[in-house]
Amino acid sequence: MHVAAPRRRAAAVAAGLSCLVLPLVASGPKAVASPPLAAGTMAAAPYEYLGWGDPQKPTDVMAATGVKWFTLAFILSDGGCNPKWDGSRALTGGSDQSAINAIRGAGGDIVISVGGWSGNKLGEKCSSASALAGAYQKVIDAYHLKALDIDIENTEFSNATVRKRVVDALKIVKTNNPGIVTYVTMGTTPGGPDANGKDLIRKGAAAGLANDGWVIMPFDFGGHSGSMGSATVSALEGLKAAVKSAYGYGDDTAYRHIGVSSMNGKTDEAGETVTTGDFQTILGYAKQHHIARYSFWSVNRDRQCGSGGSGDSCSGVSQAPYAFTKIVVQYTG
Repeated sequence: MHVAAPRRRAAAVAAGLSCLVLPLVASGPKAVASPPLAAGTMAAAPYEYLGWGDPQKPTDVMAATGVKWFTLAFILSDGGCNPKWDGSRALTGGSDQSAINAIRGAGGDIVISVGGWSGNKLGEKCSSASALAGAYQKVIDAYHLKALDIDIENTEFSNATVRKRVVDALKIVKTNNPGIVTYVTMGTTPGGPDANGKDLIRKGAAAGLANDGWVIMPFDFGGHSGSMGSATVSALEGLKAAVKSAYGYGDDTAYRHIGVSSMNGKTDEAGETVTTGDFQTILGYAKQHHIARYSFWSVNRDRQCGSGGSGDSCSGVSQAPYAFTKIVVQYTG
């Protein structure tokens, strides 16, 4: 259904070059609940990719927009069950660690995203849920993370065995790291998650996974016409229904366990553009329903293209610098 969006292509490009309380779990798979996030900026953590797309210094973005949290992408497999940035750069001691230190030194913090569209996936390279949880734990320990994002796409997403492995690994992570926030991010149709997405959510509920946010990427719809803001709301309503059904939540609780990761400007689909007006529509929906997460791909693209600029490093639309980030940062949970 989806083509390889820049957030998904990024891993392939790189690979080619190489407060919160304990979740409350009641009896039965349909009674799992985790507390909604307290109001704060973790809920608005746009993606930045430090390995390509002419990335801006995160501290410059913070100074210009007020954003405090970033979702840094992507952690991949190094060919085995071992996590590295883009599958090649060590977790500690390099430029990625320096950037994280700078963000925290400026009063911010980070979510780290594991996965993406291409490259070697930990969910496939790790042969068991316990091994996969161990790989996730290496990332958590390296940065003393408060939040982890699993961006499950492509072959990880389409394989039912791997979907269950990811869910079971996250449950182990939740048990071993009380209070950690987890997001699971996936593609979607305009009507909500497809069959694989719904199955993933059902597997989460059946496993007793108190996931904080089931997050969709509402773009690359394959010929969709009309407002992308409206299409995003429709997709989020479908997601809410899927989460409500799987977990047995009421409406309010279901909304608080869904999220959105949009794409700013021109997407990979010809003629498909997500405008700042669409972002405002999403912001209104997020504020109305107190969703778990409002993010987008990506900070790298949040500027107007100059001569020779590519879609990896600019939005393709006329805009002021950081126009999209400045909308997202208004969301506080």
